[in-house]
Amino acid sequence: MLGGILKKETCAACRFCCSFRRTSLWEAPVFTYENMLVLKDDPFFDGSDLTVYLEDYTYAKYDLSDKYKTDDPNEEVPCPYLGEKGCTLSEREKPWDCKIWPLRVMNKDGEIVVALTPTCPSINRLDFETVKEFVDTNLKKDIIEYANNHPYLIKEYRSDYPII
Repeated sequence: MLGGILKKETCAACRFCCSFRRTSLWEAPVFTYENMLVLKDDPFFDGSDLTVYLEDYTYAKYDLSDKYKTDDPNEEVPCPYLGEKGCTLSEREKPWDCKIWPLRVMNKDGEIVVALTPTCPSINRLDFETVKEFVDTNLKKDIIEYANNHPYLIKEYRSDYPII
């Protein structure tokens, strides 16, 4: 989504967004029902680690909590779809959280806002105003519309996430 200001190769080389510390498990991507329909025919898909929310399978998340090998809070566990060359999912299979990374849609005091993940090394090398202008001009409207149609994708606001 941020291809206009970030190179795909830069993100693929970094892969920071594809691993999770215990404190960042809330960032694990949400798979929509549509993602799961596409993935169910993938021979590499193992849904056994998915925690399904809502009875109608509206969305699911991978439960990574038992993948840690130590008690170190900084230990990272990779996404099950992180391969040698980056994400192994197609654009149709990829969760929305991954597509919009390092952006996050958050609820701040009842208002839906687009915020920037402060830990993304690649985006933080860019001027914030450049990122803000790109998102405002090209992405924000569609991102908020999608989030409003899929409210379970909206995360609670965190004060260290700058609002775009």
